[in-house]
Amino acid sequence: MSSIAKKKGFGATVWDYMTTVDHKKIAVMYLVAGTLFFVLGGIEALLMRIQLVQPNNDFVSAGFFNQLMTMHGTTMIFLAAMPLLFAFMNAVVPLQIGARDVAFPFLNSLGFWLFFFGGVFLNLSWFLGGAPDAGWTSYASLSLYSEGHGIDFYVLGLQVSGAGTLISGINFLVTIINMRAPGMTYMRMPLFTWTTFVASALILFAFPPLTIGLALMLFDRMFGANFFDHTMGGNTIIWEHLFWIFGHPEVYILVLPAFGLFSEIFATFSRKRLFGYSSMVFATILIGFLGFMVWAHHMFTVGLGATANAIFAVATMLIAVPTGMKVFNWLLTMWGGSIKVTVPMLYALGFIPSFVAGGVTGVMQAAAPLDYQLHDSYFIVAHFHYVIVGGIVLALFGSAHYYWPLMFNQMLSEKLGKITFWLFFIGFHCTFFVQHFLGLMGMPRRVATYLDNQGWDTFNLISTVGAFLMAIGVLTLVINVIITAVKNEKVGRDPWGDGRTLEWAIPQPVPFYNFRQTPLVRGLDTYWIEKQEGNTEGMTYAEPLGDIHMPNNSIIPFVMSVGLFIASFGALYNMDADKGWSIYLLIGGLLITFISMFVRSAKDDHGYHLHVEDIIAEEERLYGKKGGHE
Repeated sequence: MSSIAKKKGFGATVWDYMTTVDHKKIAVMYLVAGTLFFVLGGIEALLMRIQLVQPNNDFVSAGFFNQLMTMHGTTMIFLAAMPLLFAFMNAVVPLQIGARDVAFPFLNSLGFWLFFFGGVFLNLSWFLGGAPDAGWTSYASLSLYSEGHGIDFYVLGLQVSGAGTLISGINFLVTIINMRAPGMTYMRMPLFTWTTFVASALILFAFPPLTIGLALMLFDRMFGANFFDHTMGGNTIIWEHLFWIFGHPEVYILVLPAFGLFSEIFATFSRKRLFGYSSMVFATILIGFLGFMVWAHHMFTVGLGATANAIFAVATMLIAVPTGMKVFNWLLTMWGGSIKVTVPMLYALGFIPSFVAGGVTGVMQAAAPLDYQLHDSYFIVAHFHYVIVGGIVLALFGSAHYYWPLMFNQMLSEKLGKITFWLFFIGFHCTFFVQHFLGLMGMPRRVATYLDNQGWDTFNLISTVGAFLMAIGVLTLVINVIITAVKNEKVGRDPWGDGRTLEWAIPQPVPFYNFRQTPLVRGLDTYWIEKQEGNTEGMTYAEPLGDIHMPNNSIIPFVMSVGLFIASFGALYNMDADKGWSIYLLIGGLLITFISMFVRSAKDDHGYHLHVEDIIAEEERLYGKKGGHE
């Protein structure tokens, strides 16, 4: 296939996205799907806050509140934060390291469709007999005795979705190890690439325990296997260990890429090299390593004993050290810099005090005796959200503004962006700051209502008002995106004017093959070096212009994921004695997946070559007669 002419029209575009293996288009799909799930999770949170706005409220029932709480946590962690970070990883990392795509483009597509169908499957539970209701951690005793199919949706949906995440993590590891441009040593990689690398390694080791735990739970639910049923010789606490051996590294899987994104923003808008680059890299690796050493701090009240509690308390305090190093390096990056306060920089500035507050309350809980008092109170809710929203959501919003020109060749409105920031930022602190005091005053989390005259009324009201301010902020961002898309003003290369890394050196719009010639990396912040030397092209090339090898698109990842989606319904309803047809769904779905795998294995798909004349023709089409590199 040498022709790069494409069909136009709605149907052709849909087909293009269903079959694409291009990392940039997969990034857009992650962004859209993650945003939809983020909005869903936000609506669930608002419904909970309405219920808690006053004592003895009956806006929703206690059972429905449990479903909202479970789905809010599960959706936000697995279906919103993860895929939105994958959106930026896909959009940016291959460009930052000078690669034409990820190492396994086919698997990149498969990872997305598995995540998407797993998420859709989980959310269909609302319409098919009730959502999961045992909390986002789905502790075994609660989940084993949960009526209906809610927990089965949770187990099967997360298995399918988690497989997609694991595949993507492996893909990015291999990409960063093998696909870096000539000259890009490990210590020349941009910080976002480093944090993606470490987070991908965490995915590789953290997701298998979750997969095993979910598989055991599925066996308990489907076949009465009794792994977690203590009345039949099982052990409920084992579920907590398996879940948190995944669950604590998961926090760092989310927060490390957020750190990387902020590192890019701080360096760009301070207009100087990131302070202490080497220490930032080692701090990132250390956080990744220590992230696996602290899981039992979620279980201080379980009764593991004083020795275990002491070991995990010390490890938890220790992990604050590399995180603190990062905060000081960001502050010192700004120190003496020529700071430009753009919308991304506003989010970065707001992130530091917010995340530090979350970290400080985390270290407080590392002291096991204090944790005994705070455990399962609203203090925990406040701490967790200060880390997740103050760290990750602010990073996602800031990076959406920062990388929008790279992904869509358009600039989001700075004015609307600032309105979004202040609404969301003030709303966030209103919502969660007062929850520390609610926790200290004894309000337990996961309660659907509370009695009058306990002193909790005012703080709950403030919290609910803050949640609605956050919602208005998100709405403003959506309006900003729509206005920007309608205006469709093209901004071209390096629109911030201070881009330092390779992704800003590529002409806009980015061609589907990324680089016409593989770039040569001559140091850290390679684009900055080229600009300082007056190179208008922005890149020094490591090879002459020649043919480019590209992968073919494929519908097989989509079909494989649909097969598992169908099989999940078969497994779900196979537990009901009156639904004998479910076995056919299960076998049929698995057959679709296995046949697709066989077709993929049997078919030699060597991709195609893009010839020099095709490259020149494409650049004339994108950039006019001269081409983008003249």
